[in-house]
Amino acid sequence: MEAINYRSLTTGVKLTVVSPVSQSSVTQIRLRLEIPPCYQQEPVISRLIREHGLIVNITGAKLGKNTGLQGCFDLELRGTPPQICSGLTYLQSLNIKVMGKANPDGDGWHC
Repeated sequence: MEAINYRSLTTGVKLTVVSPVSQSSVTQIRLRLEIPPCYQQEPVISRLIREHGLIVNITGAKLGKNTGLQGCFDLELRGTPPQICSGLTYLQSLNIKVMGKANPDGDGWHC
């Protein structure tokens, strides 16, 4: 079994993605991102798709225009383990808070 381990330096949260035998297998993780105001005009999610080859599904979002407040996105990321690891490293480089999200049914996570 192949596993990706990612530890958020800002929150101490550890995400583990387990995929079948190969690094070319597609896997999926669920995340919540907290986007600081300084990145609200930046194409952060678009870069996950374009530069890291991920498929991104936005399952929830809260982002106030001109509020100066942090926004959040609930995402499902799909890709190979190296693509997901690369995307998580990119988010970490921006100091975006990343939290793992568990069960998709009835987990109560809402932005």
